[in-house]
Amino acid sequence: MGLSRSELREKAMVILYQIDIMKANNINFNVEELINENLDIDNEFVRDLVYGVTTHLTEIDELANKNMKNWTIDRIDKTGAQILRIGLYEIVYDEETPNIVAINEAVELAKKYSDDDVRKIINAVLDKVNKEN
Repeated sequence: MGLSRSELREKAMVILYQIDIMKANNINFNVEELINENLDIDNEFVRDLVYGVTTHLTEIDELANKNMKNWTIDRIDKTGAQILRIGLYEIVYDEETPNIVAINEAVELAKKYSDDDVRKIINAVLDKVNKEN
C-alpha cells in the first residue's frame, strides 16, 4: 500500500531537513540520492515538494520573513522551518493542493514535530499568505 499525502509530506520534510543540515555543514549531497534513500518507491509528489522548495527557497524564505512579526525563518527550529517552507510552496506554487489542505497538513506536521509556539507561527504565516493570495 502506498503512503498517504500526509506521510509523503513528512518524507519531504525529512529530506529538506537533511539538505539544510548538509548545507550548513558544507557537506556535498545529491538531492536524487537523498530522495531515493528516504523513499521505497519513486514518488512525484515528494520530488515536486523537495525540488520546488529548494528551487524557490529564497522567495519562500523572503515571504515567510515578511509575514512574521519579530521573527525570521532561521530563528525557528530547522524542522519547523521545513514545514513552513513546504506549506508556503504548496500555497504559492502548487495549483493542485487546495490552500486550506496545505495549511492543515503543515499544522498537523508542526503538532508532531515542533513546539506549540512554532506551530502557531506556522499557522499564522500560512493563514496570512493564503488570505493575500
